[in-house]
Amino acid sequence: MIRRNLSTPSRECMVALDALIQEIIATSGVKEGICTIFVPHTTAALTINENADPDVQRDILSHLRTIIPKRGDFHHSEGNSDAHIKSILVGPSLSLIISEGKAHLGTWQSVFLCEFDGPRTREVWFQIVPC
Repeated sequence: MIRRNLSTPSRECMVALDALIQEIIATSGVKEGICTIFVPHTTAALTINENADPDVQRDILSHLRTIIPKRGDFHHSEGNSDAHIKSILVGPSLSLIISEGKAHLGTWQSVFLCEFDGPRTREVWFQIVPC
């Protein structure tokens, strides 16, 4: 398993991981396989979505904020219940196909770490399995 730390700049944001993923795959030497990515946090998540227009990221975060506002009928004392719920909806892990030594994504797709309770230093775990 490979672990990397990254800092998120704000309470809610989406940080593209494509360059980091490609670096990890290249370093592994795996040409064909699967890369599983996981965040071991209860207020962060991972997703694959469009990275051509930054308004898409803004819209995703804005509408999650509308659906699950920061303040609500929450009992959790840390004040970040909304972040816990958002991370459940988006999810903590995903898998990518590695072919010809690189992660294969659609034309407009990128992998994002979704931060819902930052700014923080987050850990991202990678497991590469050759096929």
